[in-house]
Amino acid sequence: MTQASPSAPPPAASEDLPAVVEALRAARRRWREAHRRGDDGRELPSRELLAAMVQCLSGALFPMRLGPPTLQPENEDFYVGHTLGTALVTLRQQAALELRHDARQRGDGVPAADAAELAGRFLRTLPAVRELLDGDVLAAFQGDPAARSVDEVLLCYPGVRALISHRLAHELYGLGLPLIARVIAELAHAETGIDIHPGARIGAGCFIDHGTGVVIGETAVLGERVRIYQNVTLGAKSFPTDGDGHALKGQPRHPVVEDDVVIYAGATVLGRITLGRGAVIGGNVWLTRSVAPGSLVTQADMQSQSGPAA
Repeated sequence: MTQASPSAPPPAASEDLPAVVEALRAARRRWREAHRRGDDGRELPSRELLAAMVQCLSGALFPMRLGPPTLQPENEDFYVGHTLGTALVTLRQQAALELRHDARQRGDGVPAADAAELAGRFLRTLPAVRELLDGDVLAAFQGDPAARSVDEVLLCYPGVRALISHRLAHELYGLGLPLIARVIAELAHAETGIDIHPGARIGAGCFIDHGTGVVIGETAVLGERVRIYQNVTLGAKSFPTDGDGHALKGQPRHPVVEDDVVIYAGATVLGRITLGRGAVIGGNVWLTRSVAPGSLVTQADMQSQSGPAA
């Protein structure tokens, strides 16, 4: 029995192609007109180029662990310098696209900042980012009895991988490049299952154990030495809106987690509440109120407070 060639569409499908192409062109035109999109080619940053940039930056931060497998110690500084140069060229180009797009959306056509200047400012944050990541790696090693070395943590743990991207994305977000930052965050989300908005502020020594399903919202604030397990949500309880019912942007709506808090698997913490220093939030807890420092909150506590079921 012979099979039809996959490269030859059925005659009916082939006849429909011109009409479908025309309909898609019309849809693109309507969308671009509605959203002030121009016709001068690629206007937005590239996910592919930004993914390559993050890989370069990761290698430059940890050259003998996340750099090329053939790298030798005597060539480490040369590799770091060359790789950072490559990453910054990409960042300047992609930042220019974002800034031009923002200007077009505002309707004035003038970028609010200089892409080269922003890239230079980002470069100067990298030593501090490396210090923070060293603390994250050490926190994971010390907090997980299954970890046999800091190298294993750096190479294998999805929580550390997500934090590398977040530390980089957070700096870019603060510099006024939120779209690039969000793309980097979503690339890490796709890879690790950990969803951290680049606006979230995360203190030193963070440990995200296992990590799959963790969600940390834009205005969340985490102190130092916070430990989070899988399927934890630090989310918003509600969204303030304007007179037309549209969600207001940038309003504080996510939790504040103070130093040394532990949040176990499956916990959902919603709203602009505070988890006091040293608090422990048990697994599968649904929490919408602030918690005093040093508290232990369990499912049993929450059920007793809510009373018997009707």
